[in-house]
This record gives sequence, C-alpha cells and structure tokens, in this order.
Amino acid sequence: MFIQTESTPNPATLKFLPGQTVLEIGTADFPSGDSAGKSPLARRVFAVAGVTGVFLGTDFVTVTKAEDVEWQHIKPAILGAIMEHYQSGAPVIEGEGQAAHAAHDGPDGDIVKQIKELLDTRVRPAVAQDGGDITFHGFDRGVVYLHMKGACAGCPSSTLTLKMGIENLLRHYIPEVTEVRPVAA
Repeated sequence: MFIQTESTPNPATLKFLPGQTVLEIGTADFPSGDSAGKSPLARRVFAVAGVTGVFLGTDFVTVTKAEDVEWQHIKPAILGAIMEHYQSGAPVIEGEGQAAHAAHDGPDGDIVKQIKELLDTRVRPAVAQDGGDITFHGFDRGVVYLHMKGACAGCPSSTLTLKMGIENLLRHYIPEVTEVRPVAA
C-alpha cells in the first residue's frame, strides 16, 4: 500500500491519501481522541503522540498535530497507523453515519435548502481538495452559521475563505443572506 501526503493551507494539518475509499459518503470529524470511539481508523491515528485531530473524507484522512510537534517526527507513525488499519480489515466507522448538515425546521426552509445545495455543489468539493469540510449549522435573520472541519478548523486562511469566498457566493445567489459566521465544534 502506498499512501500519498499533501500539504493543506493549514500548516498544522496534513492530508493522507491511501489510494482507496475511506468513507463511502460524507465526512467524519474527530476533533479529539475522546470523540473517535466509533472509528477504529481514527483511534489508531490518535494513538500516535502529538495528533490532536482526525478528519475522514471519501478518499483521504486529514490529521492535525499539536503545535509543538514536528511533522517529520510523527508522519511515519501516522502512515503506519493508516496502513495497519487497512491491513486489519476493520471498518473505518462502526455503526451508522450521520447527516453532514444540521437539520433546519422553520419558516426559512426554502432558503436553507438553497444554502445547503450551494454548499454541497460549489463549496464542499473545493474545500475537500484542501483536506477539510464546511457544513451548514444554522440560519437566523440573514446570518448563515457554518461549521468548519478538518484542515479548515483553525486554518489561518479560513476567515478569508468564509468572508471573501463563501459569503460572497451565498449573497450572490441568495439575496436573503447578509453574513456568514463560523461556529465552534
């Protein structure tokens, strides 16, 4: 098995491409070792000292490291953990997956549907290239709340991406949108 790595805009995050499917659909975010209970793959990666976050996409694993740890010290162990997982035959996620976007009930249902559609078709594929994901969290009085995951969480350019990219896109297509804000996990 040959696993490629790619840098991301976030220097604390590296994208690992195992050359095979990681998740059939959607993404899974594990911002801490405690949250990785349902993923044998994430648990293996968190067993590497210095790993602070694991994010799974359809064909990649994004790993975030602690600030005081150098990639050259932990990258070989992470590669080994990913290889061991695939050789074990264990599932990537145990049990059922969950919806990417938060549900929204209320009078703005049509607007929210448009927001989610734009996120799914225009934003999420581009963000996945950088090893992250952005999902809908809520909509209230013109403000769209988005959850940033993987390489996007804590990325130095994430504010610029939100304000200049996503906010402008949503405002262009959906006049009811006035602002975009990130939400914490």
